[in-house]
Amino acid sequence: MSELFYGNDEIDNSVKNYLDRKFVVFGDFKYAYMILNKRDPMRMLIISNYPTEWIDIYKQRQYQQIDPVVLAAFSRITPFSWNERFSVKDLNGLRKIFNILKNYSITNGYTFVLHNCNNYLAILSILMNEDGAMDIIEEKLEKSKGDLQMLLLTIHEKITSLYREMIQQTYSMPADGKDFFSPRENEILYWASMGKTYQEIATILGIKLGTVKFHIGNVMKKLGVLNAKHAIRLGVELQLIKSVSK
Repeated sequence: MSELFYGNDEIDNSVKNYLDRKFVVFGDFKYAYMILNKRDPMRMLIISNYPTEWIDIYKQRQYQQIDPVVLAAFSRITPFSWNERFSVKDLNGLRKIFNILKNYSITNGYTFVLHNCNNYLAILSILMNEDGAMDIIEEKLEKSKGDLQMLLLTIHEKITSLYREMIQQTYSMPADGKDFFSPRENEILYWASMGKTYQEIATILGIKLGTVKFHIGNVMKKLGVLNAKHAIRLGVELQLIKSVSK
């Protein structure tokens, strides 16, 4: 999705409230739900009942670039316990990240993973501190793995749906399945998204270079963006561009 995807307080708070209610069933856990672009991990959203201060520090220091949980999740499709998955060195690094705030002492965690079709990675991590009986907590999480994985699927579908509706309203996208771009605009955007230059697109389609630029300008106006690169990226991420044959 685009940079419009994520960052709407109303939607994010709605999702957080939903997660808070669901976690009442599982126990009084700290959790962190994260979505990031696998091609550009700087584009990221975190929803958590951990303090906002921690979330701000995590983003400012770009911890997703070194966080062992995130790095492991890139190559995983099944849930994993931090104790089982990570070395002592990794665990120490994790504790430094999660224990930035003095009042918290996270010692272990459990992470659930989802890779979606738009090259985004979604992670739901359950954070465990040194209080309480760790064996009992881990046993409870182990028994609830299926339900927690389903929670990740449900919450990701929920937030994706909410942002898709917001984007449709923002761009006045047709909700009845009609194409957003004209056939010519779509052809040009398709070849541009495949890395073709304007001159190459003109040759492929048998049209003038000025015609290519004219339609790109129309596309930019429709999407409300200032440059073609942004328009192409939005077209791809919002799945507005249809495949064409040469």
